[in-house]
Amino acid sequence: MRLPDSFLDELRNRLPLSQVVGRKVMWDMKKTNQAKGDWWAPCPFHQEKTASFHVDDRKGFFYCFGCQAKGNLFRFVQDTENVGFMEAVEILAGEAGMTMPARDLQAAQRSDRRKQLSDLCEDAVRWFRLQLSRNGGAGARDYLRGRGLTPETAKRFEIGFAPTERDGLRRHLIDKGAAPDLIEAAGLATPAADGDVRDRFINRLIFPIRDGRGRAIGFGGRAMNPNAKAKYLNSPETELFDKGANLYNLGPAREAAGKGRPLLVAEGYMDVIALAQAGFEAAVAPLGTAITERQLRLLWQVSPEPLIALDGDAAGRRAGLRVADLALPAMEAGQALRFVLLPEGQDPDDLIRDAGADAFTALIDRAVPMATLLWERVTANRVLDAPERRAAFDRDLRALIKQVADPALRRAYADDFARRRQELLGPQPRREVSGSDRPWPGKGRPWQPRGPLPPSPTARASAMATGQSPDAMMEQVILATLVLRPALIPSLRDTLDGHPWSRPDHATLAAAVLAAPDTADSAALRKNLSDRGDTPSLEPMLSLPHVRITPAGRPGTDDAAAAECIEDMLNRLDARRGADRERREALEDYDLGGDETLTWRLAEANRRRDAVARAARDEGGDEDADEAERSAHLQRLLDTRVWEKSKTR
Repeated sequence: MRLPDSFLDELRNRLPLSQVVGRKVMWDMKKTNQAKGDWWAPCPFHQEKTASFHVDDRKGFFYCFGCQAKGNLFRFVQDTENVGFMEAVEILAGEAGMTMPARDLQAAQRSDRRKQLSDLCEDAVRWFRLQLSRNGGAGARDYLRGRGLTPETAKRFEIGFAPTERDGLRRHLIDKGAAPDLIEAAGLATPAADGDVRDRFINRLIFPIRDGRGRAIGFGGRAMNPNAKAKYLNSPETELFDKGANLYNLGPAREAAGKGRPLLVAEGYMDVIALAQAGFEAAVAPLGTAITERQLRLLWQVSPEPLIALDGDAAGRRAGLRVADLALPAMEAGQALRFVLLPEGQDPDDLIRDAGADAFTALIDRAVPMATLLWERVTANRVLDAPERRAAFDRDLRALIKQVADPALRRAYADDFARRRQELLGPQPRREVSGSDRPWPGKGRPWQPRGPLPPSPTARASAMATGQSPDAMMEQVILATLVLRPALIPSLRDTLDGHPWSRPDHATLAAAVLAAPDTADSAALRKNLSDRGDTPSLEPMLSLPHVRITPAGRPGTDDAAAAECIEDMLNRLDARRGADRERREALEDYDLGGDETLTWRLAEANRRRDAVARAARDEGGDEDADEAERSAHLQRLLDTRVWEKSKTR
């Protein structure tokens, strides 16, 4: 269903973005300018101390300069409440006192049916709670006391009991007017072997399962009979209940994590309840299955670094490694997992009852990063006393690293494993280079680097030699063009939003330029930037030689030519950074045992960088900067000693 634009506009008008965001953040009032609708706070999507999260009330957009989270009013509610667009609109409409527009017939029918199923689950929660308090629930109450749960905790988690009668819940719901087919569709009843229909949960302790918005969507049941075929039984997949996309105790855990509590992932319901009772309120558990990728992404929405609590046995360690394997290709920079390793034979509930909450806190403080768990697996029971074995070891390390999809994170893992490898194997003997493998022409002794090469006269005079990199110079051209031609900003705002600037002062200036009111007057924009008081002075940048010769500063140049200049600079930056990534990744592979394509990959990266440099010279660019860059690049190759990979004499 497409909502009318007029309805969405009215919703935005009634609810300023800062009002909605303000429930989740603490504003930095020193940096905030309320009169201009310019708000700053620590980001609610990742843990930080600085106010890098910006809300522009006038434009209705938010952006985090730390994790690059961005969007509008509806996206913020979607991300913080873990709901879809229509649900976010419904939440905001209810807050604003507005009635949702009529939906199409099919959508309305689906919504009505889901509400009927959820209402049935709510009725079941109350019925199960009532059965726990009656005589038939005495054994279940004794079990809860034996596990150390207080009546207050049982009430908080709405723990109930399904009695031994075959269809007690089903008859109760039918007596209240529920349709038998809806009872089955909600997962509360199931066909029996004799062809009749019976309750799904019989003689079980019941744990209601709610989604992130607090709606009852299913149940988990623990058998009271020790001889039952299944110790735990969950609701089946229904229109409400998707096991792989929900977590037990998600709503309360998200609220606690928002207050700074560590997000803990335990194995089962009782572990979560015991942790919460002991003060670890941001605890969740998967719903009777192994953790799924959707659940991982849900965890990272709540906290950038969840803690996985592993049972202290071999099965618990294997479960942790399965989670690590699942997380490796899905993780991005800023996301992580850490693992709490419990003593042998204990789960969180056992440990807290035996040793108290302080013992579990100590384990949290000693939680190990995921890289450590993966390293222990790849090195376990491994003997590395022969070249063939070390080569196989390096092959396995490279295969593991290649599973990481995020480039920045992949480089970090390569660095970490290279360091661990060196600590494990010790310093390796130097290899000499001779014969046809010598990378440099000459005779006599094998080539060895003798220290840094002296810079050429042109390199000494270049802008890069005085602290300016080619990337920074191109960024200065972009920023100066925006300041001198502010009419271009609206058309480039989406392109530059989240651009990775090479220097902090460039990032600060870019944020201020993009957040400034739309204008075609350069003087008005510069005054706005000056009045902010938190942006670097423009005059030093505008006076740089490579900035003064840009099209934006030339008399008679139109905005179209200035826009082409910005596009050209962005393309060159992308090409240079892509080549740099390839070079770094090639060297990382080399550090982990060698790569037969290293020389080709370095040459290909250099070719792409040279193409950018040639384009700059052909168009009157700073040749000195490119000369100095080539000299610096050669020096990096010498410093890394990449040629020592060649065969020995």
